[in-house]
Amino acid sequence: MISFNDATKRLLLHEGAVNHIYTCPAGYKTIGVGRNLETNPLTPKEKEVVGDITKGITVDGAMYLLKNDIKRCEKDLIKNISFWYQLDDERQYALLDMCFNMGIKRLLGFKRMLNAMLIGDYRGAAKECLNSKYARDVGKRAERIARLIETGVWVI
Repeated sequence: MISFNDATKRLLLHEGAVNHIYTCPAGYKTIGVGRNLETNPLTPKEKEVVGDITKGITVDGAMYLLKNDIKRCEKDLIKNISFWYQLDDERQYALLDMCFNMGIKRLLGFKRMLNAMLIGDYRGAAKECLNSKYARDVGKRAERIARLIETGVWVI
């Protein structure tokens, strides 16, 4: 997996950072760097660290939540993607980004994309990524992730 700092920069590019509660394009209450408060509510420890989110959170608080979200996604991917450790760092990041954006359950619905990745058909996997509601919803982000899946090279 790429470094935490690189993952943070990339997720900030894709998600942005908002230090107050807002409604994301999918209609969920969100805070920080894309933290969906409805499907991924704060843990007691997170509440202790970031405080009363109704008053907003600090940049440090947003980064704390992001770090936890990255760790959660990595654990979900390791548990659910049998070939996770056979992927290079960049393709692991592509799946992490998708998991972060839509959750592991929806990512696992990309059966043709994941099967193509399993056999090393990265061009086919990229096409499957782009042939989805996800791609229609997130536009340039999906194009960037599909390119990363296909080539293994991050390009802004």
